[in-house]
Amino acid sequence: MNTPNFFSRLRLLLGRSLAILITRLIRWSGRGGGTTLPGRALLMVAPNAIKHLGNQLPAGAVLITATNGKTTTTAMAAEALHKRYCLAYNRAGANLASGIASSLVSKPSAQLGLLEVDEAAFPRISRELIPKFIVLGNLFRDQLDRHGEIETIADTWRETLTSLPPETIVIANADDPRVMDIIGEREGVLTFGIDHLKSGITQTSHASDAHTCFKCNNALDYSTYYVGHLGNWKCTACETRRPTPDYQARAIQEDGLSSTCFQLSTPFDSASVKLAIPGLYNIYNALAASCLLHLLGFTTPEISKSLEKFRPAFGRLERISIGDKRVLLLLSKNPAGANEIIRILARNHSASTMMLALNDEIADGRDTSWIWDVDFEQIMPLANNIIATGSRAEELALRFKYGGFSPENIVVEKSISKALDKALSLTPPGSELPIIPTYTAMLTLQEILTARGLTTPYWQT
Repeated sequence: MNTPNFFSRLRLLLGRSLAILITRLIRWSGRGGGTTLPGRALLMVAPNAIKHLGNQLPAGAVLITATNGKTTTTAMAAEALHKRYCLAYNRAGANLASGIASSLVSKPSAQLGLLEVDEAAFPRISRELIPKFIVLGNLFRDQLDRHGEIETIADTWRETLTSLPPETIVIANADDPRVMDIIGEREGVLTFGIDHLKSGITQTSHASDAHTCFKCNNALDYSTYYVGHLGNWKCTACETRRPTPDYQARAIQEDGLSSTCFQLSTPFDSASVKLAIPGLYNIYNALAASCLLHLLGFTTPEISKSLEKFRPAFGRLERISIGDKRVLLLLSKNPAGANEIIRILARNHSASTMMLALNDEIADGRDTSWIWDVDFEQIMPLANNIIATGSRAEELALRFKYGGFSPENIVVEKSISKALDKALSLTPPGSELPIIPTYTAMLTLQEILTARGLTTPYWQT
């Protein structure tokens, strides 16, 4: 008998039993879907559980990481993949080790692991799962108190890719200079990007995170910016430039806050796609998912059809009816993502009242200074009233005051439930209330709306 293997299997068996019991108790209590606590218990009993469970996946694992968009990209891929595979999939977005472990243990019959992974957790999860496919969406400044400067994450990603076998296929955003730097000379890389100059801008915002060449440190020149520092770039001094993407979005047509159409161009063919959500960043998500689905055997028409059926995850451009009014939930957690949300609202909305929720819990990042890099001034002329809520509601109110918004029209209410009621009372019948929450504030809103019978918990859908 191989004693270490025996005890390892025993710990895994006990850990799985404990995790399943905890999941059932949590769901029975109606307090959640058991996204992290079961995995935390599993890893305490069997520290190597992720590796062992990953080895049992017949089709292997896919890891999707990015600062912005990993939840949506994973959900887009899942829309098609769940019809062919039994998935171990962290649908609720629990993307740290505990959430990954919970997803794996909850699906003992899973064939494929489809897992979004936190930027900082990516190295560990990659080492334990040795994925077949990796998607690198983008890299922006986010949660500096937890992740450190953006170069810190870039270094760990680079080291991780170096340690993975050549059989691991990497899907990368060609429009992100930092991601291309991380890829280096690695072979077996497929890239995606936008090819539609009319959808971009020629001037970057102060929230851009890539100004200099990663090879010679001279300035980068952009013919266009699409989202933050994502765009068509080249170095002004050396030969470094954006590679021609393997998967491209062309002929983009944005229909306000309702939808986005584009031509999906692949190395094989092309197809028209209509997404039921707006935003260039969602086109990036769709491109990443398309590339992955092609590698997993889907045809371009099948991918197009699946993308058109996709509906957003909770809080990500989701609309919910409340009586004769609607709320529009727009998750924002860093300058790049928030500025894209602001851009969409400024172009397409005329709300008289807006609600913003800023928390500083660990999952949000304790440092909330990033709100001063968000161009809130673009939406200030649209609103008569601003409702500021969350644990850092006062700081939000201060940001709007210094931006020139009338203090008399700013309501500070730290209770998110009370703030929602106040915002709805100021929203005329038949109108829509935009709500811009950070991550944990979005989770609180989900709990509130579920308790009021307005939404269904994800584990019941």
